[in-house]
Amino acid sequence: MVWTWQFEKADGSKVAAPEGAEEFPTQGDAESWVGETWKELLESGIDQVVLLEDGEKIYGPMNLHADQED
Repeated sequence: MVWTWQFEKADGSKVAAPEGAEEFPTQGDAESWVGETWKELLESGIDQVVLLEDGEKIYGPMNLHADQED
């Protein structure tokens, strides 16, 4: 299994993965990474993320704007 993030604008359009984005061996590793880097992702123009397992959507989109609700 490979866990990855799909990066999106607020309208759901896909954004290229930022430098440092990677594949993760577990869901926990992927979630920890986004938890540690969400501010940098937001600053780079990413509004929301979707978690994928082997290319299949697990959940999301998850809004990165802390002051807004999904």
